[in-house]
Amino acid sequence: MELREKNGSVVFVVKAQPRSSKSRICGPYNGGLKVSLKAAPVDDAANEECCELFARLFHVSQSRVHILSGRTSRTKSVMIEGVGAQAASLIFEQF
Repeated sequence: MELREKNGSVVFVVKAQPRSSKSRICGPYNGGLKVSLKAAPVDDAANEECCELFARLFHVSQSRVHILSGRTSRTKSVMIEGVGAQAASLIFEQF
Protein backbone atom coordinates (compact mmCIF):
# COMPACT_ATOMS: atom_id res chain seq x y z
CA MET A 1 0.00 0.00 0.00
CA GLU A 2 1.31 3.40 -0.97
CA LEU A 3 1.37 5.98 1.85
CA ARG A 4 2.66 9.52 1.43
CA GLU A 5 3.49 11.93 4.22
CA LYS A 6 2.64 15.58 3.68
CA ASN A 7 3.26 18.20 6.41
CA GLY A 8 2.94 15.66 9.23
CA SER A 9 -0.19 14.06 7.77
CA VAL A 10 -0.61 10.79 5.92
CA VAL A 11 -2.19 10.68 2.45
CA PHE A 12 -3.44 7.48 0.78
CA VAL A 13 -5.80 6.29 -1.96
CA VAL A 14 -9.19 4.77 -1.21
CA LYS A 15 -11.51 2.86 -3.55
CA ALA A 16 -15.04 3.32 -2.19
CA GLN A 17 -17.93 0.92 -2.80
CA PRO A 18 -21.16 2.63 -1.70
CA ARG A 19 -24.48 0.95 -0.85
CA SER A 20 -22.89 -2.07 0.84
CA SER A 21 -24.50 -4.08 3.62
CA LYS A 22 -22.12 -2.57 6.20
CA SER A 23 -19.26 -0.08 6.36
CA ARG A 24 -15.83 -1.69 6.65
CA ILE A 25 -12.31 -1.73 5.26
CA CYS A 26 -12.02 -4.63 2.82
CA GLY A 27 -8.25 -4.61 2.33
CA PRO A 28 -5.54 -3.54 -0.12
CA TYR A 29 -6.57 -2.62 -3.65
CA ASN A 30 -4.34 -1.20 -6.44
CA GLY A 31 -1.86 0.49 -4.11
CA GLY A 32 -4.57 1.80 -1.79
CA LEU A 33 -7.42 0.52 0.37
CA LYS A 34 -10.84 -0.70 -0.66
CA VAL A 35 -13.70 0.31 1.63
CA SER A 36 -17.36 -0.71 1.63
CA LEU A 37 -19.73 2.04 2.70
CA LYS A 38 -23.33 1.51 3.76
CA ALA A 39 -24.33 5.03 2.69
CA ALA A 40 -25.46 5.88 -0.81
CA PRO A 41 -23.40 8.37 -2.85
CA VAL A 42 -26.08 11.06 -2.43
CA ASP A 43 -25.71 14.44 -0.71
CA ASP A 44 -22.11 13.66 0.32
CA ALA A 45 -23.32 10.87 2.65
CA ALA A 46 -20.80 8.27 1.44
CA ASN A 47 -17.91 10.75 1.77
CA GLU A 48 -18.96 11.60 5.34
CA GLU A 49 -19.17 7.91 6.19
CA CYS A 50 -15.74 7.30 4.68
CA CYS A 51 -14.23 10.05 6.86
CA GLU A 52 -16.05 8.70 9.91
CA LEU A 53 -14.73 5.18 9.26
CA PHE A 54 -11.10 6.36 9.16
CA ALA A 55 -11.60 8.67 12.16
CA ARG A 56 -12.73 5.66 14.22
CA LEU A 57 -9.86 3.52 12.93
CA PHE A 58 -7.19 6.10 13.81
CA HIS A 59 -8.92 7.35 16.98
CA VAL A 60 -8.96 10.96 15.78
CA SER A 61 -11.82 13.44 15.42
CA GLN A 62 -13.69 13.42 12.13
CA SER A 63 -12.58 17.00 11.46
CA ARG A 64 -8.98 15.73 11.03
CA VAL A 65 -9.91 13.41 8.14
CA HIS A 66 -10.17 15.07 4.74
CA ILE A 67 -10.91 13.93 1.20
CA LEU A 68 -8.34 15.78 -0.92
CA SER A 69 -9.62 14.64 -4.31
CA GLY A 70 -12.33 12.41 -5.70
CA ARG A 71 -15.36 13.71 -3.81
CA THR A 72 -17.57 12.66 -6.75
CA SER A 73 -15.54 9.59 -7.72
CA ARG A 74 -15.17 6.12 -6.23
CA THR A 75 -11.39 6.59 -6.13
CA LYS A 76 -10.47 9.13 -3.47
CA SER A 77 -7.34 10.61 -1.98
CA VAL A 78 -7.70 10.80 1.82
CA MET A 79 -5.56 12.76 4.30
CA ILE A 80 -5.47 12.24 8.06
CA GLU A 81 -3.95 15.14 10.00
CA GLY A 82 -1.45 14.42 12.74
CA VAL A 83 -0.78 10.81 11.74
CA GLY A 84 2.54 9.91 10.14
CA ALA A 85 3.03 7.39 7.37
CA GLN A 86 4.85 4.98 9.68
CA ALA A 87 2.03 5.01 12.27
CA ALA A 88 -0.55 4.55 9.51
CA SER A 89 1.30 1.58 8.02
CA LEU A 90 1.23 -0.14 11.42
CA ILE A 91 -2.54 0.34 11.63
CA PHE A 92 -3.09 -0.79 8.03
CA GLU A 93 -1.05 -3.99 8.57
CA GLN A 94 -4.14 -5.66 10.00
CA PHE A 95 -5.84 -5.46 6.59
